[in-house]
Amino acid sequence: MTVRITRRRAITVLAAAAGLPLLMQANAAQARLVRWEGTTLGAPSTIQLFSTDEAKARAALAAAQGELARLEAIFSIYRADSALSALNRDGKLDNAPAEFVELVAHAKSLAAISDGAFDPTIQPVWQLYFSHFTASNPDPNGPARKDIDAALALVDWKGIEIDAAGHRVALARPGMALTLNARAQGYITDKVAEVLRAHGFSQMLVDMGEPRALEAKPDGSAWHIGIANPADNTKAVTSVDVVNKCVSTSGGYGTIFDEAGKFTHIIDPRTGRTASADLGVTVIADTATIADGLATALILAPEDKRQHILRIAGADKAIFVTPQGVVATVTA
Repeated sequence: MTVRITRRRAITVLAAAAGLPLLMQANAAQARLVRWEGTTLGAPSTIQLFSTDEAKARAALAAAQGELARLEAIFSIYRADSALSALNRDGKLDNAPAEFVELVAHAKSLAAISDGAFDPTIQPVWQLYFSHFTASNPDPNGPARKDIDAALALVDWKGIEIDAAGHRVALARPGMALTLNARAQGYITDKVAEVLRAHGFSQMLVDMGEPRALEAKPDGSAWHIGIANPADNTKAVTSVDVVNKCVSTSGGYGTIFDEAGKFTHIIDPRTGRTASADLGVTVIADTATIADGLATALILAPEDKRQHILRIAGADKAIFVTPQGVVATVTA
């Protein structure tokens, strides 16, 4: 097995490691940092919030974990009993949860905005690459072209049928399948943040795969988040300071299928080819639901379409990085 999964959420580790000493010092007499660590859809996750009442904070974190578990049961592609797995297995999902219908509609909207650079029906091609490189003695040149073309024939975001009033989602053709991994972490981040806000907390960094900063820290400073180096995602090539914003990063280095690093998990829905492991894109937006998925779309979108996609999707900025540093910044 040659697949190396490092995930694209390395910036969350950098955010925690770089910012923790400052967080612990901020207004220590009034507010203490309370921290939770776990996973969301297989990705490392953290919540950092300030509180003067640790018991209240722990109760809020327990509620947040309950919401996380509820949403994972809807969106996980790894659980056979999830709503997403049921749709992929049966080609339709009746009585779909409202959150599922909402997020699928978001994903379909981004596919339209990006003219198909982002396509949530890419799952058959992803599965082809995964199956190829986890087989015994896989061809280092990747799957056969005919197999890629056959899988690509099942990729078509326009074939996602949504009946919001009827709580139903369906796929137009047998064999089609969705992945929401480039949207669900952001959506869950926002929903968990809502739970914590409902419990009376506002100064926090919520990261269920996409870090979202709510309000400034008690000392008035912004949250400092590192943007990972594609060549070594334990290090940062640059950083951003954010308040009431989400920072979402995507890069081929998140999952590399082969030892040579030629094939990654970011797959162009139009060609079946994979994106380079040496490029990362970070999107800054008001919410994680907006930012998540956009970074993937912008990696694959033509350069002259980047600003249009960013603006129509409602984000603020995109930062493109290589191991050498920032190579482009696009603002809406």
